[in-house]
Amino acid sequence: MPHDTPLISTIVGGLVLAFVLGAFAHRLRMPPLVGYLIAGVLVGPHTPGYVADQSLAPELAEIGVILLMFGVGLHFSLKDLLSVRGIAVPGAIAQIGFATLLGWGLGALMGWPTGGSLVFGLALSVASTVVLLKALQERRLVETERGRIAVGWLIVEDLAMVLALVLIPAAASIGGEGHAPVEPFSAGLNRLFGLDLGIGGMLAMTLVKVGLFAALMLVFGRKLIPWMMHRIAHTGSRELFRLGVSLALGAFFAGMVLAESELSHRAAQESLPLRDAFAVLFFVSVGMLFDPNILIDRPLPILATVFIIVIGKSIAAFLIVLAFRKPPGTALTISASLGQIGEFSFILAALGVELGLLPEEGRDLILAGAIISIILNPLLFFLCDRMRPLFESAKRDETATEAAAAPDDTAKAEPIAPPDDVEVHPTALTGHAILIGYGRVGRIVGQNLKSSGTPFLVIEDSDKRIGDLKVQGIEAFMGNAVARETLDLANLPAARSLAIAIPNAFEACRIAEQARSVNPSILIVARAHSDAEVDELKQYGADTVIMGEREIALGMVDRLAQVHHESVPYEDRREPDTIILTGTAPPERE
Repeated sequence: MPHDTPLISTIVGGLVLAFVLGAFAHRLRMPPLVGYLIAGVLVGPHTPGYVADQSLAPELAEIGVILLMFGVGLHFSLKDLLSVRGIAVPGAIAQIGFATLLGWGLGALMGWPTGGSLVFGLALSVASTVVLLKALQERRLVETERGRIAVGWLIVEDLAMVLALVLIPAAASIGGEGHAPVEPFSAGLNRLFGLDLGIGGMLAMTLVKVGLFAALMLVFGRKLIPWMMHRIAHTGSRELFRLGVSLALGAFFAGMVLAESELSHRAAQESLPLRDAFAVLFFVSVGMLFDPNILIDRPLPILATVFIIVIGKSIAAFLIVLAFRKPPGTALTISASLGQIGEFSFILAALGVELGLLPEEGRDLILAGAIISIILNPLLFFLCDRMRPLFESAKRDETATEAAAAPDDTAKAEPIAPPDDVEVHPTALTGHAILIGYGRVGRIVGQNLKSSGTPFLVIEDSDKRIGDLKVQGIEAFMGNAVARETLDLANLPAARSLAIAIPNAFEACRIAEQARSVNPSILIVARAHSDAEVDELKQYGADTVIMGEREIALGMVDRLAQVHHESVPYEDRREPDTIILTGTAPPERE
């Protein structure tokens, strides 16, 4: 019996190599997706050694695209966009237009058709969500004004690309380029009534259909989908819930509507393993299409592509932000954030090649530009950080000169503008507790610390949870506690205890190890899901490790003993997840 399993070998080979190279990229302080792309290159047909199945990779990537779009919608925040709409919307549109024009010009110089050149330019105009958010989180800029502008700018870019993905096939079907399928509604009108809508009419019809779909989703979907998710959640079937929020709906508007539901966190949590796995396979499959020989055969077009991404886009964003009278520090941060491309660029490149608009050489240039720009992005941030004091000192000198030349009343009426964000300083707490993570477990720990009057702070990498903590008046720092600079903000040497409430045992071990090296006497409490994780955490410095399943079982045993043997008096306050032991007698059963 033959055992030819190309699907399994493709998935296993891609994931294993992506894990190894992604971990190596992370070790070099680069985004893991660089490792995923290189893994795809190594298993592709253009490099020696193992070659994954080329026919299965695009199908796996298609699922990855669906789940990436769902994730974009799930994390879409209309509130964040509206808070910076004055600069993010016109700024992003102007920057997209400028970068698209540069890409179109490069494509025209290489003799590509107009449609392919425009797709190429669009692909170079949009930055990677993954890379941008990681860079902002590492520098603790998400909650600053410049961080919010960068995120809002990225949201506008994502929305523009969603619209482009709808319009490009319609335009290709009527523009005489490529081999896109004919739009069915317009073809029906032409066949029945002989009515030719033309290019403008076809695009307008497509926009009308998108608008109607968006209106239906926003008006009915925001009521129907959360209600349906609640009903599915009440069935207790995790598999049904996952299918409902990812595969069947799994696109941008579904995620955007679901984000307004209180089940959005569960939707994100339940679909995360599936999204992560297929997102990795998506990047691997993209890498499989890349021909590294282009680095040798076409060095000048690659340099031009990288120049557009890293230099052209950054300069355009810098000048646009300055035109809106924002400080130079904000302009530098925005320009560095946008000096790379990523997942939407790959989706546009694949669509352009599929429709016959973009030559395969264009896709290779986009992939090469993405890999190089992502690798260069930390360097770009470094240069911008070094340039920021120079621009700000020049700005201060210019303001002071204008104030000295102006009459006294004018100088008093126009004070020097404050900085665009507040510098993050280490906590002033001493003898305090440090809580890592504010999810389901961390929230319970934090609420009990607060009610008992224990001084504590929280380190959390979710900007939404950080906002909730600030509303509650709890001191919190944004970032990943694995990063030493983030952990240093918590004043480890003066802390009495550290509670690691995150479920990732690998990160928890690194946090415990760093904390123990800084403060040998600190009490470290962590959580685990297996005996092996318990042993590992204790090996890296944890004093007490709570294994969820074991503690649940012990809690159930204690509760049963209270009823059957009356061994421990109790008071049930009817609060979720909390039973308080007291010295009073147990209540009588009815």
